[in-house]
Amino acid sequence: MEFQLKYITDDIKLSCYEDKLFKTEVVFDHHMLVWFISGETKIIQANQNYLFKAGDIFLIPRNQLATIINYPKDGQPHKSVVMHLTIERLREFYTNLNAKPEISVLQKIRSFDKHPLLESCLASLIPYFDIQEKFPENIASLKITEAISILRMIDKDIDNILANFEEPHKIDLSSFMEKNFMFNMPLEKFGYLTGRSLTTFKRDFHKIYNITPQRWLTKKRLELAHYQLTEKNKRPVEVYLETGFENLSHFSFAFKKHFGVTPTELKQAR
Repeated sequence: MEFQLKYITDDIKLSCYEDKLFKTEVVFDHHMLVWFISGETKIIQANQNYLFKAGDIFLIPRNQLATIINYPKDGQPHKSVVMHLTIERLREFYTNLNAKPEISVLQKIRSFDKHPLLESCLASLIPYFDIQEKFPENIASLKITEAISILRMIDKDIDNILANFEEPHKIDLSSFMEKNFMFNMPLEKFGYLTGRSLTTFKRDFHKIYNITPQRWLTKKRLELAHYQLTEKNKRPVEVYLETGFENLSHFSFAFKKHFGVTPTELKQAR
């Protein structure tokens, strides 16, 4: 069964997946408030990995690179309710509030430990997914406002994320790429997140590394894969999921071309 999405509005959706796993590498344009109904999700970021299970509620800040791996669990599909907290809606929410976010605060994933108020807010949306009529925008707006208000009540630092409307500024390219090379993103997205146009990104990258971004990224991912196979004793299927390769076949082909053996052969030789 393929990954399925059902929207009741542009900003509220139900996702469901029943196959073995679903992997995607993303950087969200909006903050994402997620409640897991069933299943399990592993989120891999440059500095930390997360494992979320049924009942967990968490917020993924915008502009964060991540590999997301969704699994069914205990015979149940991977199922979640997701709410987009867009910049436009947040600007409207904060218009008359005197919120002064600390721009320097780390924009990391926030977990809310099955909080009953948030769970009640998100669970109340489920019946609407089965209604054929168009979901009233005023109700959707009220639900999103309710969720934001609850977040502000239970997390006193959440304004540092939700009320921060700045776009990425120009940062040190080398430091960013060394931390985030394992994410299979378009070069345009790497450029945006480092505060550069695509042309400027490529120019600056070549000045630092004297090689094209594509070749450098492939080499770094393969070196990381080799390390995980030999030093961390991970299986090839685990490694390809965490090193930016599209599938196991592509990973094996690229690995053999670079190292002369497939990942499986390397494991067997040890």
